[in-house]
Amino acid sequence: SCSQPAPHSFSILVVIMAGTVMLAYYFEYTDTFNVNVQGFFCNDNAYTKPYHGPEASSAVPPAILYAVVCAKLDTSVLFLLQYVSEDLDNREKIIVMGDCCYLNPLVRRTFRFLGVYAFGLFSTDIFVNAGQVVTGNLSPHFLTVCKPNYTALGCMQTARFVNQKGVCTGNEDDIIRARKSFPSKEAALSVYAALYTMYITLTVKAKGTKLAKPALSLGLICLAFLTGINRVVEYRNHWCDVIAGFIIGGAIAVFMRLDCGFSEHNAPTKRRFMDIINYFFEQKNHWMSSLYTWDALSRSSSKGK
Repeated sequence: SCSQPAPHSFSILVVIMAGTVMLAYYFEYTDTFNVNVQGFFCNDNAYTKPYHGPEASSAVPPAILYAVVCAKLDTSVLFLLQYVSEDLDNREKIIVMGDCCYLNPLVRRTFRFLGVYAFGLFSTDIFVNAGQVVTGNLSPHFLTVCKPNYTALGCMQTARFVNQKGVCTGNEDDIIRARKSFPSKEAALSVYAALYTMYITLTVKAKGTKLAKPALSLGLICLAFLTGINRVVEYRNHWCDVIAGFIIGGAIAVFMRLDCGFSEHNAPTKRRFMDIINYFFEQKNHWMSSLYTWDALSRSSSKGK
């Protein structure tokens, strides 16, 4: 369990975290992992959309900046919620760490939440980058930045399939980015940050937050959804890329909260969450059995006629 690490395991956690950060760095800022080169049909309309410039000129800030902003929001939300928490006065005021270190439980819990958040963030980045490198799916504006020489490729008369390397004449960095469309990194990181912040609000019982919690949660989900829509509107990703990014980011956020975020005193919240999931599957089975029964009755009545 990630909630209460033993002192002797702290060094192991640091090594794992450092390895995760380094792997994310190699994916993001080095060419250690080569992108799979996919072929394309000449003048394919799916890849001839206009190019809206580098990521910095997008209507939505870059993915890492968005995630860092959400991390700061996580810190503020966690401090505020725990400050007004109903059971703050019942908890220990200090925690002794070794012989000389004294740590406030509020600070300790905040760092624990942010540590889990950061690990999930870098894990999401690694998953998405690995998918982009392996698949090499082309962006909607790929041919616009590739600028292939159609005359030399013999594409003037027939819709020829081109799969050899070195056919592009455009900027090399833009071409590499255009080959990494699936899944959408921005969609994955935005949903991960939004869902993790939502789950943080569920772990603290605070006064006067009956409206603030759902408003914050809906606002974050709306921002993540708008991030995905913006990727499609600016022709930086396909719809399937954005949906896959949403699924990856959401799945990692749920996994990190269920596996690493719920401690013993939050067990009722975890049970309620699992009860909702079990109820959903029970209702699904009930609907499917009703559908099969109705279909069997319909067939028997049609045969009787």
